[in-house]
Amino acid sequence: MADLKLTDVAKAYGDVKVLGNINLDIRQGELIVFVGPSGCGKSTLLRMIAGLERISGGRLEIDGMLMNDVPPAQRGIAMVFQSYALYPHMTVRENMAFALKIAGKSKAEIDAAVTKAAGILQLTPYLDRLPKALSGGQRQRVAIGRAIVRDPKVYLFDEPLSNLDAALRVATRIEIAQLKEQMPQSTMIYVTHDQVEAMTLASRIVVLAGGGISQVGTPMDLYLRPENEFVAQFIGSPAMNLLPGEIVATGAETHVRLETGGTARVAIATTTADEGLKVNLGVRPEDLTVSAEPSIYTGEVEITEALGEVTLLYFRKDGKGRQMVAKLPGIHGDLKHRSVHLTAAPDKLHLFHGGKSLLYR
Repeated sequence: MADLKLTDVAKAYGDVKVLGNINLDIRQGELIVFVGPSGCGKSTLLRMIAGLERISGGRLEIDGMLMNDVPPAQRGIAMVFQSYALYPHMTVRENMAFALKIAGKSKAEIDAAVTKAAGILQLTPYLDRLPKALSGGQRQRVAIGRAIVRDPKVYLFDEPLSNLDAALRVATRIEIAQLKEQMPQSTMIYVTHDQVEAMTLASRIVVLAGGGISQVGTPMDLYLRPENEFVAQFIGSPAMNLLPGEIVATGAETHVRLETGGTARVAIATTTADEGLKVNLGVRPEDLTVSAEPSIYTGEVEITEALGEVTLLYFRKDGKGRQMVAKLPGIHGDLKHRSVHLTAAPDKLHLFHGGKSLLYR
């Protein structure tokens, strides 16, 4: 198992810069998740760590050893791909054993490694089946088992659940979490576009955007204390609402007059120098409640989505195409086409100026 360090890592294809100035320390035993919009470079970064893409600049170190020019097979890394990439003519046992046979391991070593991995992944009853006789989730477990038997320094997962249906994704996500519990010293890097996977699996999340790192932190750090508007809206579903406004009073709390006509008290200390500052007020849909009197926002509910345990309220868009969304516990279909006042506690509100949180000035 290993620590991994990226220093000023960059990737370019000719004159096209894809990633730049990636600085990241990954500690042994962490499960790090890379997330970001399509095309942000998360899979490219993973492939550079694996050695499948050449690093254009910077340093990649594993356990203090420079790896930039080390071939993939010598980096001590095992990768689980989006596609299972199993040999269809080989049994589960043979698929899992193949890399060890190529490495010249003895039959006793191979049998012990396969037996151990199969036990961890609950694949023992299926060792003599061909891949075509397995479900999608079982095939992905075989692909993970093929990585485990190699006992690598670092495990890399490239969107391993994206080919599974919704129910299998949930089941396999839980299995990966259980696998990490059984292998606490294993270092894992996991790429996904699924927020639920990121929030439930990660020790820390790396949010990539615009060719660089937007924020690194624990799932709750990113949810509760986003450093910028991009992370605030990327983490959480539905996305955080942003309401433009102006600071009108400062002190232990900040008072904001909103363009929508509402006012807000925010539990962020500011100074008199901030009065008149143009800001965006951030509030998560789940932190909004219905108020008897005008408060942060008043609008007409255009659409309701009843999900059982919660109801999503979509308010009529304003003249600039912006839409407010509220997420209320319970069933509230009766609010459709009604004018509703919304409020939120001061400590649930965020302030952004120039795209950056005022908490992190």
